[in-house]
Amino acid sequence: MMSDWYHIDLSEIDTPALLIDKEKVAFNIDQAIIHAGGLDRLRPHVKTHKILDVARMQLAAGIKKFKCATIPEAEMLGMAGAEDVLIAYQPQGPKIQRIRLLKEKYPATQYAVLIDNNMSAAAIDKMFSRQNPLSVYIDINDGQNRTGIKPENVMALIDDVINMERVCISGLHCYDGHIRMPSLASRVTASTTAFSEVTTLRTVLEELLGRKVNVVAGGSPSFSVHAKYHDVECSPGTFIFWDERYASDYAEMPFQKAAILATRVISKIDANIYCLDLGHKSVASEFPFPRIKFMSPHTLEQIGHSEEHLVVRCTSADVLEVGQLLLGYPYHICPTVALYDHVHVVNNGVITKKWKVLARDRMITV
Repeated sequence: MMSDWYHIDLSEIDTPALLIDKEKVAFNIDQAIIHAGGLDRLRPHVKTHKILDVARMQLAAGIKKFKCATIPEAEMLGMAGAEDVLIAYQPQGPKIQRIRLLKEKYPATQYAVLIDNNMSAAAIDKMFSRQNPLSVYIDINDGQNRTGIKPENVMALIDDVINMERVCISGLHCYDGHIRMPSLASRVTASTTAFSEVTTLRTVLEELLGRKVNVVAGGSPSFSVHAKYHDVECSPGTFIFWDERYASDYAEMPFQKAAILATRVISKIDANIYCLDLGHKSVASEFPFPRIKFMSPHTLEQIGHSEEHLVVRCTSADVLEVGQLLLGYPYHICPTVALYDHVHVVNNGVITKKWKVLARDRMITV
């Protein structure tokens, strides 16, 4: 299970490249099910992997419910045979028509979207039919302040939506991405406090509708909190590959880093400074340095980054050679995956195949 990446023959792999350990992916899927408390409590987000083969691994493990961010990710899940897909995005403009076409093309998959205002709900109601309405989740803003309606305004929105004939309220959605402190105790306090209003809204909504409603909550940082303290469907995404930042910050979670980057030294500036072929187009670059944790006995300080190049300074002199291959774990795996059209798959310590990162495209067919 704990494969030594350096025992893999990478001589024929062009760099930069992203390698995925299939055994570790399978391990992470199993651990997510356990950590959530069972299959019924897990709705994983596929925005991290965007890979049809990985979605099929999740389905084979018994996962039936998924969350995604884009229409291509939703179509990938339809192709895989997912039963229930929440598109965690409020569609606008042509996207509403595309979702209608998506439902028609994959009738075996139950699709839903987010709404946080009555104008968007009305646009959806206009596009769909009474025979084939669209399920929606009310997107609650509990402090992230990116999308969602504030809790005190939810009931007014529900009053507007409840009588729409082509929109069906399935539940509530709450992403608390602002709660990401390394301390588990601090996350428990912050997340349970922020979530209390969602719990109240759920009770009111269930009384109003006369039926149980789903609540989809959290991401990877708050996974441990929601899984233990709240009756929700947990929706982590990063767990599938994990990364250096989450492995460092959230040690209570049992996941293994299943994705690693391969890069080569392409130029030696002097005895201590080297240039690698790992630019902005090859590793997520939205955070300050460091952006990759090198698996090296030498300290490599990242000092410059451009489209095609990463410049590092080594504390020891003349320890790297031009052409030398280096491996490292990205600090942010999700946007890193989206930079590659395919990944190399490692199984039992051997590179066996490639997986296409299918849903990185803006459109598959719909």
